[in-house]
Amino acid sequence: MCGLSGEIRFDGTFPDLAAVERMTDRLAARGPDGRGLWSHGAVALGHRRLKIIDLSERGDQPMTDPDGGLTVVFNGCLYNHRELRAELEGLGHRFHSTSDTEVLLRAYRQWGRRCVDHFAGMFAFAVAEHLSGRVVLGRDRLGIKPLYLAARPGRLRFASSLPALLAAGDVDTALDPVALHHYLSFHSVVPAPRTILAGVRKLPPATVRVIESDGTETDHLYWNPPYARLPEHAGMDARDWRDAVLDALRTAVRRRTVADVPVGVLLSGGLDSSLVVALLAEAGATGLSTFSIGFDSEGGESGDEFTWSDLVAKRYSTDHHRISIASRELPEALDDAIVAMSEPMVSHDVVAFHLLGREVSRHVKVVQSGQGADEIFAGYDWYPPMAGIARAEAAAAYGRVFVDRPHGELTRMVDPAVLLPGDASGDFVRDHLGRPGADTALDAVLRLDSQIMLVDDPVKRVDNMTMDWGLEARVPFLDHELVELAAACPPELKLAEGGKGVLKAAGRTLLPAEITDRPKGYFPVPAIRHMAGPVLRRVRDALEAPEARARGIFRDDYLRELLSAPERHRTTLGANALWQAALLEIWLQAQGVA
Repeated sequence: MCGLSGEIRFDGTFPDLAAVERMTDRLAARGPDGRGLWSHGAVALGHRRLKIIDLSERGDQPMTDPDGGLTVVFNGCLYNHRELRAELEGLGHRFHSTSDTEVLLRAYRQWGRRCVDHFAGMFAFAVAEHLSGRVVLGRDRLGIKPLYLAARPGRLRFASSLPALLAAGDVDTALDPVALHHYLSFHSVVPAPRTILAGVRKLPPATVRVIESDGTETDHLYWNPPYARLPEHAGMDARDWRDAVLDALRTAVRRRTVADVPVGVLLSGGLDSSLVVALLAEAGATGLSTFSIGFDSEGGESGDEFTWSDLVAKRYSTDHHRISIASRELPEALDDAIVAMSEPMVSHDVVAFHLLGREVSRHVKVVQSGQGADEIFAGYDWYPPMAGIARAEAAAAYGRVFVDRPHGELTRMVDPAVLLPGDASGDFVRDHLGRPGADTALDAVLRLDSQIMLVDDPVKRVDNMTMDWGLEARVPFLDHELVELAAACPPELKLAEGGKGVLKAAGRTLLPAEITDRPKGYFPVPAIRHMAGPVLRRVRDALEAPEARARGIFRDDYLRELLSAPERHRTTLGANALWQAALLEIWLQAQGVA
């Protein structure tokens, strides 16, 4: 787990090494254990290393294979690197380290851009071919690891974070109007390749991009599950599906123990993280470090779930750490979390993950997390309305239960000079849900959420907030083989018992009934959700700042309405509308965007 950067020139000049150094230095938090730079011809690469596998200097990056004429920078982890190493050794390759980076390098030499088909893991990488000048970028199937790009005439830069690209300079920081529409309508999700800034793009998940020396690009989508019932599962009943899901999750959790440092768990006490702890205990883990976080109550809403996490910790005898955060700490913590965001992320629990990352990083370098289970196994309350409806009705039904506000409402919220005339977010949802494949409306919605919403909301949130403290978060529910199995699972088994029925059935074979049968919880930060005093003051200051007034995104009358009654205005999913508007402005100011 690390941070990577680079520049490619297409105009016959050499890369700006000082700019690559600035990007690399901005990524220091992602990789506090090492720094490296490499340049050859029209390509320069930078890297910050977090030592997880092969702690020696033999695992340093950028890593070069002189015989193959290749250099790579890599962020992530190949969980099957040992198996791939044995396979590649059988094909004649020789290794000089025990790092997964070298496995990636040799795999590219053996299979070229198809190397990704052999990987089980999370990754973003750049491979430079010395002779051809070709650069190949790749991103994992579920987009767990980020890769941002900024193009200018004759040049392309890339990095593991958007702020790193800004540090390099010469980026078009105008707002992307389509991305702004997504942010305000599509629950703050901005799908790849866009970002909120017009001059920054991101490589889509499950994509390998081949960039030739003249700047021409070719994208290859290498993974796209059908979200349909498959012949190999014919005849499976509910018990068979339960066992298959449990076996696949068992494999996913085991894979994510691969490390040369201890691996802990972020334990909320919910079904998903509790299953991870139970499976690690089943595999013989002892002295497992687990971590939970809680906040002060506000507005009559509890700020912690310690009752549940304590129960699981006691059951499996973990080394459990309770982390309590007072509301008075939130304003400063809020600003720190926002600086760490590669893109504005409105979910109020983002500050919780940032604070959790800070505390956990004092104990371990790697944790497993339960992130992703709800999107994969239909755990949210907007999925049941999708059951039994026609595919043609899916977009309208999804909009009623998920979209923050329809296009028409944006006209009274956003200044006309900023607002697009068309319904960009609605068009995107309709197009995605109408794509071939997916047997049912629910299958189509789960495909949309797992390939788009999951990537650019919860997964990005966890990566940004943990990596800002040099903490690697691994997500077993996003193991690609488990996701493929879940995509093929009959919808009625996922929707059973109010959602995640098949996963709850698997949980009952291992967990206390109090955990599997408890109401669904979430990561509460009441002071943000209810705009408690210190948070409201921070929000007001940001919206009234000279930069905000000069930018003029929101109508003055709309902001006055929100500020006069911050508790009353909420989105479809119950998010605070004032927080959504303010967060965008706070982020732009934090990143120094004029």
